[in-house]
Amino acid sequence: MTSTRVVQPEVKTKVLAKLALRTGPAASAVWQGFAGSVLLMLGSFGVGWLAGSSVLIRNPLFILARTTPVAVVITTVLLCVGAVLMLRAWLRLRQHLAGWGPESTPVLKKALILWVAPMMIALPVFSRDSYAYIGQGRLMEQGLDPYTNGISALNNYFLLGPDTLWTEAPTPYGPLWLWLEHLAVLLPGNSPEIALIPFRLASLAGVVLLFIYVPKLAARHGFNPHRAVWLAVLNPVVLINFVASVHNDSLMLGLVVAGIYYASAKRPVVGILLVTASIAIKPITLIALPFVGLLWAGSQAGWVRKFGIWAATLGISTALLGAMGAVNGLGFGWLAALQTSGTVWHWYAPVGLFSVVSGAVVSFFGGAGAAVTDGIKTTFQIVSILLVMALAFVKIILPPASAQGSLLDESQRYSQAVLRRMAWSFAAVVLLAPVIQPWYMLWVLAFFTVTGLEEESQERLVLYLSAFFILIALTDQLSVFPWIPVALIRGVAIAVGLLSVLYVMFWDRKTRGLFMPSRAAGLAHKP
Repeated sequence: MTSTRVVQPEVKTKVLAKLALRTGPAASAVWQGFAGSVLLMLGSFGVGWLAGSSVLIRNPLFILARTTPVAVVITTVLLCVGAVLMLRAWLRLRQHLAGWGPESTPVLKKALILWVAPMMIALPVFSRDSYAYIGQGRLMEQGLDPYTNGISALNNYFLLGPDTLWTEAPTPYGPLWLWLEHLAVLLPGNSPEIALIPFRLASLAGVVLLFIYVPKLAARHGFNPHRAVWLAVLNPVVLINFVASVHNDSLMLGLVVAGIYYASAKRPVVGILLVTASIAIKPITLIALPFVGLLWAGSQAGWVRKFGIWAATLGISTALLGAMGAVNGLGFGWLAALQTSGTVWHWYAPVGLFSVVSGAVVSFFGGAGAAVTDGIKTTFQIVSILLVMALAFVKIILPPASAQGSLLDESQRYSQAVLRRMAWSFAAVVLLAPVIQPWYMLWVLAFFTVTGLEEESQERLVLYLSAFFILIALTDQLSVFPWIPVALIRGVAIAVGLLSVLYVMFWDRKTRGLFMPSRAAGLAHKP
């Protein structure tokens, strides 16, 4: 006797939907992103950053790619086209996964693996902070205090390839990152490429933590976890700045997001440990501590309990950081390093532009322009600190459960409200700073994503910001040999990058509707 299996229509529909996602347009978008990542990797071989002591400089292929003007132009074009192709693939993935069902998970995982893999073997692009990390590790190796010494204290420091901004500046990083820097320079081989491996792995670990905990936090607050992964993890600004550029912000952000998740899930001590580890990477995440305390205290806590919990939170974190400082013998030296004033500013940072223009005007009329510029920067820094304090201390009033649009209990609504306050705190610190690096946007994006971003105007704002910061990265730091006109290469990068980004935003029939929905609607109604 033979038996016939009856397939339910809804089961068959789900199977077909999964198959379509894995083999259809969504899969095409994934492979398009992979192609973009490969192009970016190839471009990095010509204009990515190499240390002066690197053996790759003597490799014939790298000599050709980096010293021949035509080859440098070609690799610059590859770099720009690759980054913009990743942007387009990310946008197309949004369109093909619009339902955001469970079947999205394997597609998102595949995209993460394929998009990150080529970047892991690319040269650092758009930033040479990774070579500053090596220099700071060398300071540790030689017994010098990186909180009081710049990299210029090293013999032949220029061969390491750090940005000149770092050569005199003390280290603003915490003890955990200093240990990783020290470990990197102790690896056998005495090669900058080998020393970069721990930093690459740390960047990858940060992205993996985001991939795990961003959807968990989003789901806890009643928002689609798959959309959250697409928005705040697969975003090409995230992958390029965290993995391709090798920034320690990746591990810093991954740890703080994981810590916030555990704090919101009633495991505050685990949360404090992870957030403290994040602070020990880069101390900007000190901002998160009072909000961890609020999550620990709970929605019904009075002021006595809140201040008691805040004291306990700060005490645990301070004790851990103090123990780390005692082990490396440097104590809390990073606190003084944080006060180091800088002259860097960005034209797209409102405070930076306002302070510099104001100082220039005062100088034009014979006044103390530099003092005015510094005064404005300091004033806005104080304002940002006061805003963070206000957001942490002002009483949180929860909206009615019906206003949430989902069946969340009180603890979930409270967690969402606390984290939204924390998101605004990070936003205040970023927006009121004279410098806004592309990766600073990612601190804010992660926390706003897990507390809910509307699919219309708010998501569109993220798309515009993502396109803008990719363009900023493409036109910023490129490694070009002195005998090749840097103005020419920068001009090529600006032209190719700007035209490519504008094409994706306003002319590409497949993606322009995400930036201009009214135009897309008009085309849809044409006969």
